[in-house]
Amino acid sequence: MATYTIEIDETFDVPRDRVFALFADHERFGKLLGAPAKRIRDSDQADPNGVGSIRKIGIGPIGLKETVITFEPGTLIEYTISSMSPIRNHLGRIRFEDAEDGRTRVQYTILFDDIVPYTGKLVSSALDQGIRKGIRRVPRLA
Repeated sequence: MATYTIEIDETFDVPRDRVFALFADHERFGKLLGAPAKRIRDSDQADPNGVGSIRKIGIGPIGLKETVITFEPGTLIEYTISSMSPIRNHLGRIRFEDAEDGRTRVQYTILFDDIVPYTGKLVSSALDQGIRKGIRRVPRLA
């Protein structure tokens, strides 16, 4: 079993509250990634996208369910895959902080282990490319 890490560090010319709102909203997060996403369980917190909320990304049986495990408005979102998946010990962590001139820095880290040898490299590459492509949409979508 191998462990994989994806790290993306980008700064956007968009205020932090707008960038956070984009990543926090499950449907808009899907648009960012270019994949259908839908909140299928609301959080018990004030924000329906908070801790305990579940989103499904993908179509039909191909979709993955992700559960939000940390939700600190404006600062941090963490989630994990909570459905069957070709990977395990998954953690997605998205940190938001102010940068100079009203800009926003986003540090997006994904950690996971593969189950089937060598599949992790494929999954890692696909995730890395997909997120990097999608994150370029932040200024337009936020």
